[in-house]
Amino acid sequence: MAEKRLSADVINFSAGQSSVKKGETLIDTVNNILSMKVDIVVMRHHHVGAGVFLSKHVNAKIINAGDGTHEHPTQALLDSFSIKEALGTVKGKNIVIVGDILHSRVALSNIYALKLQGANVKVCGPKTLIPKYITSLGVEIESDIKKALQWCDVANVLRVQHERMDIKYFPSTREYTQLFGINKEMLDTLGKEIVIMHPGPINRGVEITSDVADSNESIILNQVENGVAVRMAIIYLLAQQIKR
Repeated sequence: MAEKRLSADVINFSAGQSSVKKGETLIDTVNNILSMKVDIVVMRHHHVGAGVFLSKHVNAKIINAGDGTHEHPTQALLDSFSIKEALGTVKGKNIVIVGDILHSRVALSNIYALKLQGANVKVCGPKTLIPKYITSLGVEIESDIKKALQWCDVANVLRVQHERMDIKYFPSTREYTQLFGINKEMLDTLGKEIVIMHPGPINRGVEITSDVADSNESIILNQVENGVAVRMAIIYLLAQQIKR
């Protein structure tokens, strides 16, 4: 949608239905597409670092739309913009990222972006879903969801990414919801309003209840709207660098 609103000509490409599946390398496939005078590649890939790898081997602008469990830079930019829109600034705000930190590319990019802008960041979730290195990024770990919510100005809630798990990281979904799920009753006891965010898709009734997702404290739909504008800005800025 961002591309089309900028009047770009768009080619959609899926590796699963392409020559990559028949043995062709990713570089050869992308070069074949670029020979049709493509200037920018928006790339989502299941391998970590795929976008960086491709940028070193092809002559085009590469936008990382998510690489495995590593990063999702455009999501971090739209999240930062959404926080600034809601609170006026990111600097000095207390922001907690709740949920499956281990498998989330959103979490890592958000940590980098928020720390760069001077925010205070904590993560909250089951110990099995918190990476061991996380404190080296300048964030704190909070194991109590109620304490995390009492501390924060913004709670960015992530879903549990079952599709990326090859083992069980917690006993049951019911237990996860009891220990780390956010509901309206919990928010009402805080004595203050906080901003609720979620990158989607939402698992209603698991990490967040419907009355929280649809409340006045939620800016989830604002994130979706801002996502188009932020990605338009990224494409526009990159397009200015293209030399004919």
